[in-house]
Amino acid sequence: MRPFLLCLLLLTGLPAAEWPQFLGPTHDGRAADSEPALPDSLPAELKPLWEKSVGSGFAGPVVVGGRLVVFHREGGDMTTEMLDARTGQPVWRSTYVTDYVDSFGFDNGPRAVPAIAGGKVITFGPEGRVTALDLKTGKECWHYDTASELESPQGFFGRAPSPLILDDRVVVAAGGTRKGSAAGLAALDLKTGAVDWTSVEDEAGYASPVPGRKGEILAWMRNQLWRVNASDGALRASMPLRSGMDASVNAATPLPCGEDRWLVSAGYGVGAHLLRLTDAGIEEVWRKDRLLDCHYATPVRVGDHVFGFHGRQETGMKLRCISLATGEVAWECPDGLPGGTLLAVADKLLVVTEQGELWVVLASAEKFDRLAAWQILGSGHRSHAAYSDGVLYARDSERLVAVKLR
Repeated sequence: MRPFLLCLLLLTGLPAAEWPQFLGPTHDGRAADSEPALPDSLPAELKPLWEKSVGSGFAGPVVVGGRLVVFHREGGDMTTEMLDARTGQPVWRSTYVTDYVDSFGFDNGPRAVPAIAGGKVITFGPEGRVTALDLKTGKECWHYDTASELESPQGFFGRAPSPLILDDRVVVAAGGTRKGSAAGLAALDLKTGAVDWTSVEDEAGYASPVPGRKGEILAWMRNQLWRVNASDGALRASMPLRSGMDASVNAATPLPCGEDRWLVSAGYGVGAHLLRLTDAGIEEVWRKDRLLDCHYATPVRVGDHVFGFHGRQETGMKLRCISLATGEVAWECPDGLPGGTLLAVADKLLVVTEQGELWVVLASAEKFDRLAAWQILGSGHRSHAAYSDGVLYARDSERLVAVKLR
């Protein structure tokens, strides 16, 4: 970044155009406000700036300071790599040996997206290992084994929630116990990896913990939605929220919707719930079945509407726009899809489908308006993409690509 631009960002208080963690700079799938809007007129063809082969896993990339970090598996190694975000050239590489095997034979790679803060890169492997790497060199600073230390169970598909870095703590949804005490959530010191606190008696789901109200963490676990203090893990409130089916998951992360309101959604009969966090607890504003049943992808909010994938991956999904005020469908894409993920850049949605297409969709409640579509990846993948400085970074089971959109 040029010194002048860096100084300007610091003086104006605008966030840098970065994507430092799962769901971006504000944990809601929206690009930084400093990112200019995408043009309405887009090219018919789109060629990658660069591409790189990657191993297995569903962990999407993150981008900070012109550097990209990707976490994937190569043979018996869990690999974290830093690349130059503009060229794809390697900067450093760090590995550790793993023997993780997925219970369903689905994929043996990592699921959790890395997080970057305080000069460290934090990864959370499916075998339960939390690793802190030096951002500049890739040297391991510390690691913590939630499987052995917290008796974190593997679950259906390994440990999948992305780590949350908040107030110099690394918060992970381990779903375990520590010395007989509840350790569904665990907070580790960012500098040392020492346990700061544990809290919440619940199994881990697949949704990631996020900042809630000021000074709080909101975590949707296997059985309940939890509010805890970020400083000490003390319980503020909880709400039972899960499917009656044992073979079900909560995977879409709670989405902030303004005025202490949050949208939580899952398939398997859970449906969509608009909730309000109050001083007294958690209130339900509305609940709708078969409105926006998010199987795995977290939706995004633009203004008074939420855009996301409705339905199960096995039976097909529909991209929908729903009204937060009424809980009604404004529109849905006429074409069914196996699935996909999405993020928002100003007034546009960037949709990466499981068929490997990138769509640019107008984030309007008027109608479904797809402005462009390109084949950028292979099919059958479902990791969340990252967006920084006009470039989308996305991966499938074999390749990581960077495509410039402005």
